[in-house]
Amino acid sequence: MNGADLLVKTAVAKGVEVCFANAGTTEIPIVTALDSTPGIRVYLGLFEGVCTGAADGYGPNARQTCNGLLHLAPG
Repeated sequence: MNGADLLVKTAVAKGVEVCFANAGTTEIPIVTALDSTPGIRVYLGLFEGVCTGAADGYGPNARQTCNGLLHLAPG
């Protein structure tokens, strides 16, 4: 188990079921962990604004905690 796997398993343990991601090359291990961990779905976006907007809309409407993985913008 590496740090990316631990990060994703912790998120799943805390109830996160969805992650909106705009990943760069340095975040590829996290994307791999998201893809291989049961209990969480990852949606890749081409722009940070799309991912943050999707998370902002999804969370309150689904009444669930979701996650954002961003490459260049704070989040």
